[in-house]
Formats: sequence, structure tokens, C-alpha cells
Amino acid sequence: MKNILSILLLLSLMVGCKSSAGKTSITEPISEYGSQEDEMKYYFTATGNEPFWGLKMGNENTVFTSLIPGKEKLVFSSVEAVKAMDANVKMYKVSNETSRATITIQQLDCQNSMSGIILSYKVSIEIKSNTELESTKMDGCGKYNTDYRLHDIWVLEELNGFKVFITDFQRELPRIEINSTENTFMGYGGCNAISGTIFYEKDLLRFSKVISTLMACASGNKENEFSKALQSTTTYSIENNRLTLSNPSGKLLVFRKVD
Repeated sequence: MKNILSILLLLSLMVGCKSSAGKTSITEPISEYGSQEDEMKYYFTATGNEPFWGLKMGNENTVFTSLIPGKEKLVFSSVEAVKAMDANVKMYKVSNETSRATITIQQLDCQNSMSGIILSYKVSIEIKSNTELESTKMDGCGKYNTDYRLHDIWVLEELNGFKVFITDFQRELPRIEINSTENTFMGYGGCNAISGTIFYEKDLLRFSKVISTLMACASGNKENEFSKALQSTTTYSIENNRLTLSNPSGKLLVFRKVD
């Protein structure tokens, strides 16, 4: 009888393990600065400690969450930033029916006090409900979430307003492959291999630290013109599988998505 009970118990454990292994978790793990879905919807995310709080900023809504009673989740309509003249500092004043907040984002290396992660932006928040006399002040760190649509391979179609042809370059058209996760790019400039980094903020895109191989280029090759235009970029748009790079002077480059 004791042996039969032991066998039944063993079978029960085996079935239980098999059932557990076959289950799919309902929730995906969320990183300290939000899920991939958040990064697609919100262009800036931040967090802080003591007390723990989180911030997500999108084109439509700004969402503040915390462990503070009465401020567990506050949703504000997004507003345009007030920008400092002499530094990369942006201030947002948001409000709703119950609360108001001032959010300051400064480009300054910032280390999370719990995880030790170093990000490129320091974030300060002053927030209070309409019934409070004093604001609650908090500090933390944040990052801009590079537009995931940039993450692709792009082949040049137009340079400074004119359609380009292979004969304008060495053997093929210039192309860039952007890694929006690492904020890097690599590709071909029309004669030499190129690579570098991208700097991304809301409505801002720059290609910097561009390096290339040193192959001699044929006379008439437009690689230098292409490289200068790329490094003059400040803004972008994506539509109909085309990436357009511009600056205040006008349209510089148009690429076609190939992957």
C-alpha cells in the first residue's frame, strides 16, 4: 500500500511539473525604464528612488507614477518644453484637474542610486495636488527612446534636392544601417565604409563621430558631399518607406528603406 501511494505521488509530481513547464507567463518582464511598448509610445522615460517614482512622456500624455499616497498615477496632457538658451535644459509645466507638476530635464550624466545605471539626463520633478501648499520634490535619471522606425537599412535616393545615380559614386549608392537600440550606424558612403553614432531627442536627430576608411576616390565622386549633408542633419521624417533628413536650411537627404 505504501509503495502504491509513493508511485501515485511521483506521478502527480511529474504531471504537475509538465503542466507548469507548458504554461506561458501572462506578463512580460518590464525593465526599470519601461517595456518595449512604452518605448514605442513614449519618447522619454525616467525613474527615481526614495520615494520610488516613474515618468513617461509622449506626444499626447505625460504619465507620472509613484508610491506616494494620492499620487499613485497621474496623467497630464503633454505640453511643449520651455528651453534654456545656454544649455540643454528643458522645462515642462503640466497640470490636470487635481494636480500640477514642473518637470526639468537636463543633459547631464546621472547615476541611478539603486541600480548604478548611468544615463545621460538628470530629471527633477516638483509635484503637488491642488489641496497642498507645498510641492514634493524628487530627482532621478532618464533617457530618450530613439524612434524604433529608424532601426533599418536605408539606401540614398536624393542628395541636396537632386536624385542620385550609381555613376555619382564609386560602385553603388550610399547606404546607412541604423541601430536604434545602440544609437549607432554603419554603412557605405559611396567610396569608403563609414560608421558613427546618432544623437536622438524628441524632434532631433544628429549623426556624429563619423569615421571612414581612407580609400582614394575617383574624381567626381560625391562621397564628401554626402558625408557633409549627413553630418549637417538635425531633424528627420519617415513616410512611405522613405527617411528624409533635414536641417533649418531645408531637405538634405532622402533614403529608401530596403530591409
